[in-house]
Amino acid sequence: MRGLAEFIMRGRWQALGIAVLGSGSLLFGWISAAAIALVTLRRGTASGGWLVLWALLPAVVLTAMTGDTGSVMLLLGAYGLAVVLRETVNLSLAVMASVPLALLSGLALTLLNGAFLEELVATFNQALAQLEQDLSQEGSQQLAFNALSVPQVAALLATGNAVIALMSLMLGRYWQAALYNPGGFGDEFRALSLPREAVLIMAATATALWWMGPEWRVWSAVAVLPLTVVGFALAHAYAAQTGKGVTWLTLIYVVWIVLDPAKWVWVVCVVVDAFVNFRAKWSTKTGTDSKDV
Repeated sequence: MRGLAEFIMRGRWQALGIAVLGSGSLLFGWISAAAIALVTLRRGTASGGWLVLWALLPAVVLTAMTGDTGSVMLLLGAYGLAVVLRETVNLSLAVMASVPLALLSGLALTLLNGAFLEELVATFNQALAQLEQDLSQEGSQQLAFNALSVPQVAALLATGNAVIALMSLMLGRYWQAALYNPGGFGDEFRALSLPREAVLIMAATATALWWMGPEWRVWSAVAVLPLTVVGFALAHAYAAQTGKGVTWLTLIYVVWIVLDPAKWVWVVCVVVDAFVNFRAKWSTKTGTDSKDV
């Protein structure tokens, strides 16, 4: 990946080639978004904006063919997050900016992609009905799945778009550090935290949306997205302070992916950290242990 970053930063046309080629693909759009983020962070908003304008051309063609504005929103979202990070030099603000990005993506999907969403919902619900029928025939127990609605699918797609845009930003920032400040991104990510007030508002909003019912529950993922990122930063900070290896971190990621309750444990840990500051305690404990030795 470092080689790709070096190629992107070799010149304007190399960066343009990666940005344009990636944006025309559903599978590799994140590479285009990360390239845009890297150029924006290193060379400024004007250079990043120039890349976005050209990269949008194949993305718009893809949208016209499929009816899905996801590629366009990904490029614009990654660029917007990179601009926030470039202008504020504050990773916390860039992470929090993923919330309004998801809301804008959901609004754009609802207003511009109504027919696409309805078709997607119909196809998905038909598949669920078929699965329900097949399972009922195989077993004696009657099974029923909740059908999805257009707002729910819009929320899922918008959240997914914000996640990929945020990951593309992180990749672009990692590339920048790898090329010009080796190890800098790791230190920056492990120190990532959010203001206590923002943590409480996001956690309260997510809890309220969860209890409002299935129609609103999917939107709770938007509210906890920044908290989830901070949770991973805490895990990496703990691993660094205690000498845990890659295997331990991999296990943490697997647990988070597989077990839904772990996602809420993540949020609770971040809320508690806003008051307790785990990283300071781990640092103090590590220093004390070193003196004892």
